[in-house]
Amino acid sequence: MRRKIPPLQTLVCFDAAARHESYTRAAQELALTQSAVSRQIGTLEAFLGVALFRRTRHGVALTASGAAYARQITKRLEAMERDTLDAMAHQGEGGSLSLAAVPTFATRWLMPRLKGFAALQPDVVVHIETRTRPFLFADAEFDAALYAGTPAQVENWAGTRALMLMHEDVVPVCSPSLLQSPGRKGKPVAPAAIAQMPLLQQSTRPDGWRQWFDAQQIDAPNARGGPRYELFSILAAAASHGLGVALMPTMLVADELARGELVVACARPLSGERNYYLVTPERADQRPLLKFFSDWLLAEAQRSAAPPKTVPI
Repeated sequence: MRRKIPPLQTLVCFDAAARHESYTRAAQELALTQSAVSRQIGTLEAFLGVALFRRTRHGVALTASGAAYARQITKRLEAMERDTLDAMAHQGEGGSLSLAAVPTFATRWLMPRLKGFAALQPDVVVHIETRTRPFLFADAEFDAALYAGTPAQVENWAGTRALMLMHEDVVPVCSPSLLQSPGRKGKPVAPAAIAQMPLLQQSTRPDGWRQWFDAQQIDAPNARGGPRYELFSILAAAASHGLGVALMPTMLVADELARGELVVACARPLSGERNYYLVTPERADQRPLLKFFSDWLLAEAQRSAAPPKTVPI
């Protein structure tokens, strides 16, 4: 069956004209004449039976239909470009995976292990972009997502299935300098002492400290107070620079703990309400390469399930 798709050149011209809202600047970008771009847009509008631009005193502007179409076409052209670059790079061999990932987990847990995956699949390229919240796979060019969330959040992510990789245990950590006061002598402190220290907050988990203090049966009126940071990587940096105590997943600060930039402020870990998942579109035709990556990732997660050993100072 013949596909009802406009010529690619008309779509490329439309994409450029839509981004600039100018036929002249689109022509300059594409090394065409302004009249050539105008003809291509006219051909596309005739094909669709829809007006994509309207004339203004200063040139052209997208119509509502044109703006909606442009959002979709831009994504499709970007995906075609990525696929083309992959094909050029691999000469028909290997392949690629496009992952969306929560940033700190990607940089601190996944990246150190990707060399092992590359050894098993040397012709495969793994592309990673950061996403912190659920999205529609139908509107994004991702094969899978590495996501941190509660079981309820994963269940409510429409059109997906999830593979649980690991649980998340959190523990209070801080710079060694915060434990150097005469009363602390550089050693981990009791939960009640943590309540008196400056607390660093993770903005997407506003109740994290409240839950930790409740588990220790400690009254902490300031549990929700203190500066808020969106990413765990920023939270770890703030803690290592002595700005306060952070409640961190142990696996995300293993390097700082090993180097002594961070220490466990109170040896009372709490099993967090969130887990780490590999989320994929809910469809039967999962790619063999994605299945291989999924199996490899689960094996890596199981190997790292034991929390890193920390030695109190």
